[in-house]
Amino acid sequence: MTAWKRSFPKMSDQGVKNSEKILLSLGLCVRARKVIFGVPMICEAMRKGGAQRPRAVFEANDTSENTHKRIADKCKFYNISLYRLSVDGVTLAGALGKSASLAAVAVTDEKMCAMVEKNI
Repeated sequence: MTAWKRSFPKMSDQGVKNSEKILLSLGLCVRARKVIFGVPMICEAMRKGGAQRPRAVFEANDTSENTHKRIADKCKFYNISLYRLSVDGVTLAGALGKSASLAAVAVTDEKMCAMVEKNI
């Protein structure tokens, strides 16, 4: 292989990180209005069920132990997938167009949920 070919970056180096892909997919879900923001609203939607029932919950990595336990217990009881992201709450909120920190978001649509889970 010649020197000029070796100087090109590998295709794997040019790709987007998984966390960025997940945040972009969640941003698309926000535009489609298929997302629930915040732990209290997510827990209430789980309890009520119906069309607005969360299909998957995505949690920031800087949530407190109490918040994590609350979400994890509810997700286990209602058989909902829980994913802990590698980004903090401020980054998660910024990617989804919110100004304050977010502990968790939930996706309510099956197809949108599959799109986000594909990037994990």
